[in-house]
Amino acid sequence: MSGPILIDLEQTANAMPFDALVEALRQQFDRDVETPLRHQHPIQVLGEPEATLLLMPVWDVEGFGGVKLVNVHPGNNTRGIPALSASYLLFDSKTGEHVAFVDGGELTARRTAAASALAADYLCRQDSNSQLLVGAGRVASNLAYAYRAVRPIEQVLVWDINPEFAAKLATQLSQDGFDAVVVSDLEEATKHVDIISCATLASDPLIDGRWLRPGQHLDLIGGFTPDMREADDTAVKRSRVYIDTDAALSEAGDLIRPIENGILSREQIAGDLFSLCRNDDPGRQSNEEITLFKAVGTALEDLAAAALAYKNFSGTSGQQ
Repeated sequence: MSGPILIDLEQTANAMPFDALVEALRQQFDRDVETPLRHQHPIQVLGEPEATLLLMPVWDVEGFGGVKLVNVHPGNNTRGIPALSASYLLFDSKTGEHVAFVDGGELTARRTAAASALAADYLCRQDSNSQLLVGAGRVASNLAYAYRAVRPIEQVLVWDINPEFAAKLATQLSQDGFDAVVVSDLEEATKHVDIISCATLASDPLIDGRWLRPGQHLDLIGGFTPDMREADDTAVKRSRVYIDTDAALSEAGDLIRPIENGILSREQIAGDLFSLCRNDDPGRQSNEEITLFKAVGTALEDLAAAALAYKNFSGTSGQQ
């Protein structure tokens, strides 16, 4: 073997079409894979918000394994550069040979959006065709495309604390065939869509549960620490709650705070991506209920995405 191949940002994106990526994630959550507890370390940045270092290992004894190194630096927003930087190393689980370096930022953004779309395939009404994007960053910019792989998304409303970011994303979405507009009134926008997808680094709730109406799906993607929140206790109380993995219960303020406040108990969590993908849980129960999906990400998703990128880019059938 000559060494690992390098799959750059554009190549990574092209090797992960959302329809194939959603299905790769669905299959991965139906497999038994080793996922050690990820390492999460705070990094002090002088004069700026605290940054985070994440190390995420995973392996499938019958296929590939990998590890992702992630830096999340919220202070980058003032510099006009992405808050997240990441790299992914894919290896052969049997031999340990390193087979590919995959652009970790693009991998993370696309697999995060695809995981939310995967959950939505079980939790959204079948006729859902409108979506509100709360946030216009790297992950948010992928969401409408990912959701279109599972639902007939036509109308997309875009809100961001920075109107210029929202306008840029809305323009791109319009060019790609969506009916996309920028909105400034978050409450009004929330009331008029089927799906609300939040992908921010907010520390205070952006979505007020009183705004929600029957039949909606609320997708909380951005928060991944106990101090981060995108929706309030009322939103949680009104919803049938699903998570990606159990890690969400110990890492996400959107769930930790409601549990501490007596609004939600662990026993009230309806299911996760494992139970949904393995058909142990039916997902949405009626067209009237409000569903909520809280994700913090998992190395399982990284592995599925990296393996898909490697297979498509290299033309190999792979081992999985």
